Amino acid sequence: MFTRPASTCAALPSASSPPVRERRRALGTRWRRLSADRQALLALAHLRNGQPYAQLAAGFGIGTTTVYRYVTEAVELLAALAPTLAEAVQAASIKAYLILDGTLLPIDRIAADRPFYSGNHKKHGMNVQVIADPKGRLLWASPALAGAVLDARAARQGRHHRRSHRGWHQLLGGQGVPGRRISVRAPLPRPKGQPLHRSHTKVRALVEQAIASLKSWLLLRKLRCSTTRITSLVQAVLTLHLASGRLRPRLRSAVES
Repeated sequence: MFTRPASTCAALPSASSPPVRERRRALGTRWRRLSADRQALLALAHLRNGQPYAQLAAGFGIGTTTVYRYVTEAVELLAALAPTLAEAVQAASIKAYLILDGTLLPIDRIAADRPFYSGNHKKHGMNVQVIADPKGRLLWASPALAGAVLDARAARQGRHHRRSHRGWHQLLGGQGVPGRRISVRAPLPRPKGQPLHRSHTKVRALVEQAIASLKSWLLLRKLRCSTTRITSLVQAVLTLHLASGRLRPRLRSAVES
C-alpha cells in the first residue's frame, strides 16, 4: 500500500495513533469498525498516497462514508498538534537564520475559480508559505490561502517577518517576499548574476528541500477536496513529517541493536 521507505512508514502510525486513542477515550467510545491503530493507518494511507475513499473502503473493509468520517477525525486531531509559527521559531532559536518561501498546491477547478487561479503558475491552487532551517528541513507551514494571493501578500497577511523578528531571526526570502522589514532579507532588483544574488540564491535554494518534503505526501500534489479542508490537511502532514523526523533516529538505533 505504501510507497515510502519502510522506516518512515513504521514510524508514522505510532505517531498518529495516540491522538486517536485519546479522542476515543474522551468520548467514551466502546467499539468501532476499526481500532485506533487501524484508523491512524487509514488516515496515513490517504495522506501519504492520496488514495481515494472508495479504494480505502475496499482495502479496509468498511463503507465509504465511514472512511470519510475516520479520515476527517484523524486529520483534525493531527492538525491540532501542528506547531504554531511562534513555537517553530522558538524551537529553531539556535539557528542563525530561517528561510521563507511559498509554494502552490494544485486543486481541481471550482465554480468560484478566479480567486484560486495563480497567474504565476498558470493553474488553480492554494498558496502555502513554508519556513525551513539552514539545512532545508521543514519547520512550519502556513494556513492555505487562495492561489491568486502572491507570496508577498501572503507573507504580509501572516506577518511571518514580524513574528520571526521577535524571535531574533533573519528570514531569507525570494524576490516575491517583502524586504521592508528588518527581519527579512530579499534580493535587490539587480541584474542577474551579481555576487549578492548568487550567494542569496545559493542559500535560499535549500528551502526547496522543505517544499519537496511537503509534496512528497501525494495527496498534496493534486487536491480534490473542499478548499476549506486544505489547511487541516497541510497541518496534519506537517505534524506527521515532524514526528517521523523525531522517530527515525530511534528506529535506526533499534535496527542496529
